[in-house]
Amino acid sequence: MATRSLLSIDYQRGDLSNEELIQLYRAILLPRMIEEKMLILLRQNKISKWFSGIGQEAVSVGLTQALNAADFIYPLHRNLGVFTSRNVPLQQLFEQWQGKPGGFTKGRDRSFHFGTEQHRIIGMISHLGAMLGVADGTSLASNLQGQDFISVAFSGDGGASEGDFHEALNTAAVWQLPVLFVVENNGYGLSTPSHEQFRCKQFIDKGIGYGMEAVQVDGNNLLEVYRTARRLVARMRVERKPILLEAMTFRMRGHEEASGTKYVPQALMDEWAQKDPVQNYEGYLLETGVLSEQDVADIRKETRDQINLNWKQAMAAPDVAPNLAAELGDVYPALDVPEVQPTGPEPERRFVDAISEGLRQSMERHPELVLMGQDIADYGGVFKITDGFTEAFGKERVRNTPLCESAIVGAAFGLSLAGHRAMVEMQFADFVSCGFNQIVNNLAKNHYRWGHAPRVVVRMPTGAGVAAGPFHSQSNEAWFFHTPGLVICYPSNPYDAKGLLNSALAYGGPALYFEHKKLYRSLSGPVPTAYYTLPLGQARVVRSGQDATIVTYGMGVHWAQAAVEALKADVEIIDLRTLVPWDRETVYASIRKTGKVLMLHEDTLTGGIGAEWAACVAEDLFEQLDGPIMRVGSLDSPVPFHAALEEQFLPEARLREKLESLLGY
Repeated sequence: MATRSLLSIDYQRGDLSNEELIQLYRAILLPRMIEEKMLILLRQNKISKWFSGIGQEAVSVGLTQALNAADFIYPLHRNLGVFTSRNVPLQQLFEQWQGKPGGFTKGRDRSFHFGTEQHRIIGMISHLGAMLGVADGTSLASNLQGQDFISVAFSGDGGASEGDFHEALNTAAVWQLPVLFVVENNGYGLSTPSHEQFRCKQFIDKGIGYGMEAVQVDGNNLLEVYRTARRLVARMRVERKPILLEAMTFRMRGHEEASGTKYVPQALMDEWAQKDPVQNYEGYLLETGVLSEQDVADIRKETRDQINLNWKQAMAAPDVAPNLAAELGDVYPALDVPEVQPTGPEPERRFVDAISEGLRQSMERHPELVLMGQDIADYGGVFKITDGFTEAFGKERVRNTPLCESAIVGAAFGLSLAGHRAMVEMQFADFVSCGFNQIVNNLAKNHYRWGHAPRVVVRMPTGAGVAAGPFHSQSNEAWFFHTPGLVICYPSNPYDAKGLLNSALAYGGPALYFEHKKLYRSLSGPVPTAYYTLPLGQARVVRSGQDATIVTYGMGVHWAQAAVEALKADVEIIDLRTLVPWDRETVYASIRKTGKVLMLHEDTLTGGIGAEWAACVAEDLFEQLDGPIMRVGSLDSPVPFHAALEEQFLPEARLREKLESLLGY
């Protein structure tokens, strides 16, 4: 039955029963009435900020009501209806908005910036588009596990301008992942109208470019959204393909309340006010006799009472009491990687082969581990570390990726949300800049924000000395050293390379693993054939000495050894092995013994990690020092291509002179 009457929306109930229609009414009314209360509380200064979804509720509610409980949802600011439709406890939601410890983020993040794995909702970060690639990962997990759950990822029309939107849709199409990408086309990106955001007439026109089905719905028509989503989702569970769904709607409030809506023509506001999804749907149920005026009054009172009770309970809940140990303790998951001692013979292995062997044995030990990277499947990667892996583990677990670092790191995060471990190989460490946001704002912060630690390792072939120029030779570990939440491994020899990689892959959180390209085939050493791990955060004393200490890692270990041997000096060399956490105890013990210290790294000198070590030593061990703290690093320039220029750039030639100066002080 269709009806227009005084309504501005054409509702088609199809096969929906009265009970289902009423359930949908309760579902769309709840977020609207919560929002109305929140706007009052905002004016009363009882909440600090609000991103209103008034006018867009039919999209969130209609979609979520059409899903199964096992499906993952990735909502945005204005998708309160996702949380209420998934029956997230209102008191806990209200405490989240007040920044109370009973909220999902313990006061550490705001509004809908959180996840609740229990409800399969993974909230946003402020960088729009970043969660779309994560949705690829949970849908990939569904395919790998032979399950039928899907992922639904929301984007605004403004956020669809981000590169993450393209990367995520392209990857989902190439890999045939059951992701429903929902674009809420509300006409504005904050204050920027659509014609200044994109030139296409409508978002469904983009579908053909991705080889993806695209469907458009009236986003204010609750029944059209619900019935369309139910139909599409049922097909996706079988066909396992992504779909782009464009929901035409409108934002009736400001981007957030403080911004207002003065930039919106009044005639446009008036036109869309007539299409209010709650008022129209309520009117439809009254006109068709599904509900009476008394029914509506009763449901509204029941909803209001529910909201007020939960708000009162949230207000009475304790406020945050800052606890330093708890704050720092939640940045990283426990570092207690299961210790496996090396056994068996220890034949000579090249650095590159030790990494490959560790990766292969970790794949055997962790059947949930998935490898992803450009050209890593049949080709074996540009450095051949995964050569033969597809024959051993199959292309489902050893996956070639499109050229899209952000989406792939995001997908690794998504895999971890669904119970997998993931390793992403950057073809060169330099290329990680294209996935930087996912690493520093998603992987690094998630355990601190709401308790999930992504079990993701990013492997990065790094370093100079191979005449590869500015974009294939950078040492960029300092980019990440500054970001809390990431473990950083940087081995200097084949034995450590295998053991540290195994530990990183067994660790319960995100880790970056740097491997120096020049060492791949130039350095060999004894490596146990069996699987083993090394403790994270434990340095190695490479050689003992009395006159000075060199603190270094990676290629720096070999430069230090050569300089000390050339000078025939009694110098202690500390190989940190892991940069985060770094082993202060071993470093400090050495400096207390020698009284002099030189910090050495391949990275450029200014802002390098050595500056942080030096500051710590100056603060903690000043009275034990017998000379100035010295640093040696590469020149403060990009890495040059020509061998002579590269040799000048690297610190090796300057190290001996600096060490002589320190020893002679």
